[in-house]
Amino acid sequence: MCREGHTPFAVHPMALLPCPTCEGAGPTVCADTVPRQGLGIRPNRRHIPLILLLALAVLPLAEPAVTAPPQIEAKQAEAQQVLAQIQQMDADLSHVIEAFNAEQIELDRIEAEQKVNNQRLKIARSNLGDAQGNLEARLVDLYVNGSPELIEIILGSSSLDDILDGIESANRVTDQDAQILSEVRRFKKEIRERKAKLAKARTRQEEAVAAQAAKRDEIEAAMQQREALYNSIKDQIADLEAEERRRQARINAAAEARVAAPTSSGGGDAPTGAPPSQYGGVVGIAMQYLGIPYRWGGASPSTGFDCSGFVMYVYAQVGVSLPHNAAMQYGYGSAVSRSELQPGDLVFFNGLGHMGIYIGGNQFIHSPHTGDVVKISSITGWYEDTWYGARRL
Repeated sequence: MCREGHTPFAVHPMALLPCPTCEGAGPTVCADTVPRQGLGIRPNRRHIPLILLLALAVLPLAEPAVTAPPQIEAKQAEAQQVLAQIQQMDADLSHVIEAFNAEQIELDRIEAEQKVNNQRLKIARSNLGDAQGNLEARLVDLYVNGSPELIEIILGSSSLDDILDGIESANRVTDQDAQILSEVRRFKKEIRERKAKLAKARTRQEEAVAAQAAKRDEIEAAMQQREALYNSIKDQIADLEAEERRRQARINAAAEARVAAPTSSGGGDAPTGAPPSQYGGVVGIAMQYLGIPYRWGGASPSTGFDCSGFVMYVYAQVGVSLPHNAAMQYGYGSAVSRSELQPGDLVFFNGLGHMGIYIGGNQFIHSPHTGDVVKISSITGWYEDTWYGARRL
């Protein structure tokens, strides 16, 4: 500050350099040139030339706004382009990962079907053995009691089916014989059908395994490409990632406080087409897994989660069984609109390539993509643009 009675030079249009210590303008330039005598110079017409000379001498010191060197700007622009490419790759890859999960579900179903079919095949074979034993005992009885026609049938037959056909056509069949013959035929037929089903199941299993292997190769190749792209810009975005982690920590803390508060946090109007939500409590469970890394195909906090695996795991904690696939989960429950969302509702994006659990306040918790963790996001930007729908279980 200038001492009282001293007049600063009138050079206000000149920009002053910022002060690095106070992040503001530097000190005001005062007209005190002889401080020891306590005298102030009052400008008059004789001082105008001197003032102009001083102003001209100072003006070159004023610098333009600081801008990044062209090479840094180019690197930043390149990093933004690569980030956009990685984000698009993640969006596309989510569909491949969910298709992989669907193949795994189909493979599990085929294996379960094979297990049941094998058990029933064993039972059918046991029943056939009993029925054939009864038939053999009956044939022996007929032979002992003397039946030339029966002997002729047996000698002229090359298989059990021929014997059965011959006995039936001989019109010598009692009710007991008819029952024995029927059981033998029925169990033989069941065995043939179950063998055929097992053969078809094995073919489907081979196809599912091949499809799953192809999806796995596609995912792993894309992951390698993604890692190479990320490594090419990781130095340029280190600060951005650090700031994003700090921002996400603030979002998580605010969301946890809101969920813990005993207030309603619905997304809008009371639902009109769907029953009230009965699984709002899953939000608190889901919050326990904030920070768990993303892992494609994952469905456990010990290994990591993908998006549908995370939702499946959380809902299993409240006794609700869901498949490990976003498109299949979309077939569960009742449809709800954006305005009807309530905590616990399932929200879907990107053509069923991604999903999460709504927590209220236009936010949802999810496991986004490779390199990320379970976190809370707002239904804005990309999520709003790719909104697909919501379901209430």
